[in-house]
Amino acid sequence: MQQNEGKIRVVGVSRGNEFSPNHIGNDAAIFQGAAGELVKRGCEVTVFPEREFVAGHIQADFIFDMARDNATIARLKALEDAGALVVNSGYGIDNCARQPMTELLIKNGIPHPETWIISTVDNASLPNVFPYWIKRGDSHAMVKEDVVYVECKREAEMVLADFRKRGIPVAVINEHLVGDLVKFYGVQGTDFFYSFYPTEQSHSKYGLEAINGKARGFFFDRNKLKDYANRAAEVLRVPIYGGDCVVSAKGEIRIIDFNDWPSFAPCREEAAPYIAECIYNRIVSKQDNR
Repeated sequence: MQQNEGKIRVVGVSRGNEFSPNHIGNDAAIFQGAAGELVKRGCEVTVFPEREFVAGHIQADFIFDMARDNATIARLKALEDAGALVVNSGYGIDNCARQPMTELLIKNGIPHPETWIISTVDNASLPNVFPYWIKRGDSHAMVKEDVVYVECKREAEMVLADFRKRGIPVAVINEHLVGDLVKFYGVQGTDFFYSFYPTEQSHSKYGLEAINGKARGFFFDRNKLKDYANRAAEVLRVPIYGGDCVVSAKGEIRIIDFNDWPSFAPCREEAAPYIAECIYNRIVSKQDNR
């Protein structure tokens, strides 16, 4: 797309409803909020749903997106390879699938639970250190059954059988961490960072937060969490991000999940200008380096 009358033309790609379990309205709201903030900065914004973006072979120099469909991600990566700026990167979105996310966090020394990655066809490789979490490794969680807490081998084997039945080839097993569950949202390269206890705000996608129970308010260094989160955003290539961590009674922080552009539901109005700032600054930097 060419620039028109001095305005920066930007394409937005909204998330398909099937990829927003229990958060369709929240995901749409933060995306629309960011688009509106880009308009305030003088951008001309055109938004396409994922399927229309792919079917219409849309091209643009500058794209922001909440994509999750494989066809959309492939299209975004092709445009990136051809020189387009894409936030969040299609490569970054792929990195946030459970297996690559886990491998990249561990490889780069970002605190994480003890983890095993196994084939779903091999019950014999199940670790015998219950309780733990079994999570689908090939994508983000799409339904509640993609992330399951198990307390014995029989339960673990049932989860793997379900994964096999649904065509999920790889499982990521995380040790269960005892402590306070903390959710966080951030925008890399800005001052924005927000953290909270989901059990206190009744913020949940599948209700799994109940396993860790009510937060006890263990002390932790919020700046350290922000540093870990921004390092993870850099490693995974997702500057607009959210995630979950567990804080132990000793204040140890370990990240258990990391997501590309979540809903920012508890802090949407505060976050939207910072998301736009992140996208806009990257556009300007790209223009200056041409």
